[in-house]
Amino acid sequence: MSDPLVIPCPHCNGLNRIPNERLGDAPKCGRCKQPVLLSKPFELKQGDYSSQIKGDLPLLVDVWAQWCGPCKSFAPVFEQAAGQLAGKCRLAKLDSEANQQLSTQLGIRSIPTLILFKNGREVARQSGAFALPQLMSWLRSQGV
Repeated sequence: MSDPLVIPCPHCNGLNRIPNERLGDAPKCGRCKQPVLLSKPFELKQGDYSSQIKGDLPLLVDVWAQWCGPCKSFAPVFEQAAGQLAGKCRLAKLDSEANQQLSTQLGIRSIPTLILFKNGREVARQSGAFALPQLMSWLRSQGV
């Protein structure tokens, strides 16, 4: 048996230790009993940020805004990627308008912007909307 992975709950921010071989078993949070791994993006907010970037599974954040046309056209692609990456990478959406302080802290200058976090640190950033094959290729090049 391998060392368990530490994965933050997207609902309550509780940290969960999940054995790698159990990732496909729809693990539930020990605190709130909600699913820990989602097949769709979850909403990231200012108060959740420091908890959500922790953990052993990478976190890909899509920074967007309601008024942004390219953001809206990219949303279905990001949703598809979340379904394909469940158990390998967690995907979250950050509304830059509703979370202006965090957007500023992250140095967001254009949207959509994708930020990849591993082990609590930003490891890659890319601005602009992608087609699904390009997004998956970019993630593979980042070791996801």
